[in-house]
Parts: sequence; structure tokens; C-alpha cells
Amino acid sequence: MDHIFIRDLLVRGIVGINADERSNQQDVVINVTMSVDLAPAAASDDIADAVNYRTVAKAIIAHVEQGSPMLVERLAEEIAALCLATDARIVEVKVDVEKPGALRFAESVGVSIHRTRSTP
Repeated sequence: MDHIFIRDLLVRGIVGINADERSNQQDVVINVTMSVDLAPAAASDDIADAVNYRTVAKAIIAHVEQGSPMLVERLAEEIAALCLATDARIVEVKVDVEKPGALRFAESVGVSIHRTRSTP
């Protein structure tokens, strides 16, 4: 299977359980790898045959900016579902969500999930 990836998408949003995290936006770094058959787009050289990664990225940005989940686990799950809903050609997705500076003495903390169309 082929892959489309979005690396180090930096978005500001509300995510966290502490009072300051609920009222102040913070940086969230998102990495997404989408499994999709790229052969049709490669053969035709036509955007209509491709998963438009710009559309996916814009949807992720809007979702993070408008949402306010408590947990990065929830945000990762929402992003995975959003990716799968954006284009039926995406058959599976791996999502990493990190909060830089969220843990003292650590550069970042985060989660990584993998979802397929058959994942409940």
C-alpha cells in the first residue's frame, strides 16, 4: 500500500485537563500517514484521481482550532476519523499527536494511533 504523509503540522488549540490548558491555546504537533492507492493519480497526473492532502490538512487545522478535547488520545481519535471521512480512498491512517513542553524535562509528549475503515 502507498502512503501520503503530513509531517509536523503545528496547530494551536485547546487540549488538556488543567485550568490553564482549558483557557489558553497551546501548540499541538500532528503527524498523519494515510494509506491509499496512488497508482490512479500517478497514471493520470490528475488531482481528481488523488487524495488532496491540502484538503485533509485544512480540515485537521480547522478541527483542532475549533475543538477543545481534554485528552490528546481523544484528539488523535477525532483526527483519524476525520481523515477517513475526508476521502473514501484512504483505507487506513496513522496519527501522532504531540504536546511540546507538556511534560517537564521532556521535549514533547504524545500518542500514536492506527485506524482502518474496519476499526469500530
